[in-house]
Amino acid sequence: MPDAQHRQSALVHRGLAARAASGTGSGKAGIYLGERPSRGQLNLRGDATDAEFSEAVTTALGTALPTVPNTAAVGAGATALWLGPDEWLVVTEAARAAKMVAALEVAVAGRHAAVVDVSEGRAVIGLAGARAREVLMKGCSVDLHPAAFAPGACAQTRLARAAVLIYHTGDAQGGPAYDIYVGRSFADYLWRWLEDAAAEYGVAVTAGDG
Repeated sequence: MPDAQHRQSALVHRGLAARAASGTGSGKAGIYLGERPSRGQLNLRGDATDAEFSEAVTTALGTALPTVPNTAAVGAGATALWLGPDEWLVVTEAARAAKMVAALEVAVAGRHAAVVDVSEGRAVIGLAGARAREVLMKGCSVDLHPAAFAPGACAQTRLARAAVLIYHTGDAQGGPAYDIYVGRSFADYLWRWLEDAAAEYGVAVTAGDG
């Protein structure tokens, strides 16, 4: 992971901060888009049925790992997203990432497990608003009905042919809110697709976690 002063947004060339500050379109928007701040992203592998592993990781994260497919667990300083029976994406504040890596390395030491910092691999785009679900449905085959994909659900899938991880964070801006994790090299493509798909509903750009 590079030093904070060397880290650059995957969408810096789009001038999102200036667009958010201008408030253009916010009065008629059905969709709110924004790039999430830099986040620590850690890939964790291990055996969830190993009680000692699970207890040690729970202590490090402040929450038990989710073991139900396509769910998340939120702790005091980290969120764990289920990727597979023995794999999770741990998300935390960028400033906490190094400390979290160290804590997890202690937790998995001596076990058939691993933790890898993958923070620079993905950008995170936030999508929210009254029509957010409709936008995703234009390019994604996941069943997004609230009964099937409620707040706290996550899924690895394709969105407009780009490999993504979608996490339903709850409700915001008058509708469902999602964090969309996508490879940095696809971030610009996906942002442009989302803006185009949302154009009919009105789009406002938000800053940070707005």
